[in-house]
Order: sequence, then structure tokens, then C-alpha cells
Amino acid sequence: QVQLVESGGGLVQPGGSLTLSCAASGGTVKAWWRQAPGKQREFVAAVTGLSQMTADSVRGRFTVSEDSVKNMIYLQMRDLKPEDTAVYYCNNWPHHYGYWGQGTQVTVSS
Repeated sequence: QVQLVESGGGLVQPGGSLTLSCAASGGTVKAWWRQAPGKQREFVAAVTGLSQMTADSVRGRFTVSEDSVKNMIYLQMRDLKPEDTAVYYCNNWPHHYGYWGQGTQVTVSS
């Protein structure tokens, strides 16, 4: 089973920035999802070859990148908004593994 470990979350004020990290062992990891309280998990961003794919809600503010040597991906988030508050998860793309890591909590609040 692929192990997925997310980190880097925290409390940040609106307009602030955070960078999330995800380490995978035993398989590849290519994308980020998030789940806000009371809502379904939603796609955020994925590494696609030499480019990236991002959800409309975060385009221009979030950037996903990978370090294939370390088998890690990152999510650079800027201009954060209260609606970005969620638990953020990493997984494979386009098909996730069917299970999730513990995620990392991002809270955007003043």
C-alpha cells in the first residue's frame, strides 16, 4: 500500500501564503484534493507531464510542483481566502488510490 504523508498546513490570515508538502512511498503522487467541513472532497491541482492542471477556484493563486527524485509534490498557495479552509490531501492522478492519508489542515481566518 502506498503511504501518503501531507504536511505544512496551519492557520494563516486572508491574503497570506502557505506551502504544503506530500511525501509518498511505494507509489507515485501527482495531485492535491481538499475537503471543507460539510462538503465533499474536491480536486485542487495536479501535475500533468511538464504542466499542471488546477481547479477554477484556485487558478492563478495555487501552484503544484513535484520532486520526482524524492517522490514528493508541493502546493504553493498564495492570496489565501477563507473559502480555502479545508483539510488538504495528496494522491495519485488521474486515478487516486482509493484511500487517503491523514491530510493537513489549512485554516484561513483573521
